[in-house]
Amino acid sequence: MNNRLILPKFYNYESESGNKVFRSQALILFNDTMNSVEKTLTDVAEHSVEKIRTADLVYHIDDVPPFKDSFFAALQHLLAIFVAIITPPLIIGSALQLPLKDTGYLVSMALFISGISTFIQCRRVGPVGAGLLCIQGTSFSFIGPIITAGLSGGLPLIFGTCIAAAPVEMIVSHTFRYMRNIITPLVSGIVVMLIGLSLIKVGIVACGGGYGAMEAGTFGSWQNLTVAATVLCCVLLFNKSKNKYLRMSSIVAGLIAGYVAAYLFGMIDFSSLSSTNDGLFNMPVPFKYGLDFNISSFIAIALVYLITAIEATGDVTANSMISGEPIEGEKYTKRVSGGILADGVNSMIAGVFNSFPNSIFAQNNGIIQLTGVASRHVGYYIAGMLVLLGLFPAVGVIFSLTPDPVLGGATLLMFGTVAAAGIKIIASQKIDRKATLVLAVSFSLGLGVELMPDILSNAPEAIKGIFSSGITTGGVTAIIANLVIRVKEEETAEEAA
Repeated sequence: MNNRLILPKFYNYESESGNKVFRSQALILFNDTMNSVEKTLTDVAEHSVEKIRTADLVYHIDDVPPFKDSFFAALQHLLAIFVAIITPPLIIGSALQLPLKDTGYLVSMALFISGISTFIQCRRVGPVGAGLLCIQGTSFSFIGPIITAGLSGGLPLIFGTCIAAAPVEMIVSHTFRYMRNIITPLVSGIVVMLIGLSLIKVGIVACGGGYGAMEAGTFGSWQNLTVAATVLCCVLLFNKSKNKYLRMSSIVAGLIAGYVAAYLFGMIDFSSLSSTNDGLFNMPVPFKYGLDFNISSFIAIALVYLITAIEATGDVTANSMISGEPIEGEKYTKRVSGGILADGVNSMIAGVFNSFPNSIFAQNNGIIQLTGVASRHVGYYIAGMLVLLGLFPAVGVIFSLTPDPVLGGATLLMFGTVAAAGIKIIASQKIDRKATLVLAVSFSLGLGVELMPDILSNAPEAIKGIFSSGITTGGVTAIIANLVIRVKEEETAEEAA
């Protein structure tokens, strides 16, 4: 405590007769009593801080709120994640130039699987799941490797490699304490930054009109750029608002504005809806597009699974802290392990049902803080809403009509924040000589391959397939460089000693 009572200090001394005179037993007793009182007051204060920390929670994780409260809280979570769930399949469908019908189906399955995954995370099925109000959705981190795989082998290769690589994250959930010595914060920061930088290219292509506009010769037209700029400006404008609800709905508002602008420019053709009418109900069909596999796509996607395992740890930790749960000890360890395991299991289920890997969404932690509702039972409502939305094909098809510039304007900012998150992770570490060398070699090779892919044109097909992605090249380089440079420094230190 700050206002600590300081008592006068009494020293032992020796009398003229040689007998030691000790401090008064009464003073000893008084000191002990005051120390005991101080300790009690400290414990009470710490307990009060803990009470204050969780006082803002209206419902804790195991509380069962009334229907009205649960539904309202679930609706806010849904609005915060809906765009983030449907955007990856829209971007991938556009990059692969899939028919509208297939893109709509991918959007529907993304919503459906997000509902299933959210239920598993909140319910905790055996060891699988964090048992918190954790919302899962389609991960942005996989977009780059998935597009690369899709351009070489289509949807069968995407789903085959995503299913095959999912056990990597499941294994990490049981060996995470050992993997942290390999996938350090420096390494994860490098990979996250490379993911963001590579995705910015995807966002810019969408702003210009996408690959379809490239073929049609309209890429970068003033209409496309105007629509993308309208979305970007609206997102920034609403995001800086002091009204929390406007700030939370900034991306939705930007997309609506862009959709209207695109419609006025004649960029949306609603007549195509009639050709994609498959009824009112969307039946999930396992392995609808088949499966394929190659080792290069597997390595690229497996590396991202390693990084999402680390991201899941941070998300579960933040969620636990906000929900008034411990962030250390056995209970916390089980939550983190279960959350990472659920990430892998849910991503495998997603591949089976023609969707892309899932991860825990961090933005929902902010909704918990705003609403004061941490009850995992609310997650069941969110899961039900997502499943219902995914079962109706009209939802997926309508959003599949969204022009590329609308998506580009919204996602460009999102992808930039991914790169900024990587910078933040790197900046939190000590940038010594070793870290500088790891950063230099990782970014040189990773960005070098991304900017000049022809450097591998004469390499064997297997090498070209593995290292054609800047994320894979930079990530593998970061892991190896971090291990090798650390060993060299340790040897030098031992020799000096």
